[in-house]
Amino acid sequence: MTKTEIAKAFSNGEFEKTYNFIAENSEWIVVEENTFKGKKAIIENCNQVGSYFKSVTTDFRTHNIIVDENKVVINGTAEFLRDNKRVSFVSACDVYEFNDDNQIQKITSYCIQSK
Repeated sequence: MTKTEIAKAFSNGEFEKTYNFIAENSEWIVVEENTFKGKKAIIENCNQVGSYFKSVTTDFRTHNIIVDENKVVINGTAEFLRDNKRVSFVSACDVYEFNDDNQIQKITSYCIQSK
């Protein structure tokens, strides 16, 4: 997978596709919410989030992808529905930093939930 494909899969909740591309000493910062240090902690959080995604209908929309050398930035929205009713709506921007081995070294996520 390319860096862009890895980043887009992660941003769209297709976490399992990205596990082989996460560095052991990586870090995922969800601004104003949490920080996950190391591949194991990131995968554990992905599994929790993935369980939630399976309990709702998800509609991910990618608006922009910006690539610059070892960085990929993706912004978009996610709508979560249950029984055809909106549970939540999030506008998000994920900044991915890759190491020289084409693995995710750091993710910084900005998520704004609609009121």
